[in-house]
Amino acid sequence: MFDPKNDLEKLRNVPDTNMSGFLGIEITAMTEKTITAKMPVNERTKQPFGLLHGGASVVLAETLGSLASYLILEDPSTQHAVGLEINANHLRAAKSGFVYGTVEAVHIGKKTHVWSILIKDEEEKNICISRITVMIV
Repeated sequence: MFDPKNDLEKLRNVPDTNMSGFLGIEITAMTEKTITAKMPVNERTKQPFGLLHGGASVVLAETLGSLASYLILEDPSTQHAVGLEINANHLRAAKSGFVYGTVEAVHIGKKTHVWSILIKDEEEKNICISRITVMIV
């Protein structure tokens, strides 16, 4: 599905002057089936009580799902991948360091893609599990 060498280069050309850039999300790895990104747990991503904000986890998940769909579009000049629905189960708190999200396909259709995103902390403990449906328009 993904071509790690060529697709990593495509992702480097995606502007980071947006939400994911503001939060410090960085792509760290790619295989033929997955993409992994890291996000710091810091003043930009924490809620007022010092824990990783659930919304920041959802931003990481949606970023990964949207980028994954973008990479497999048949014609990116005429098609766009847009989030249709996302859900998240917050399993454990994170207070510092980084969290790592990995996206993997659940369903790839002509008009919709469904992705599963597992977010873990630096100790490999599950922080959040999310699923996003992306519509191809």
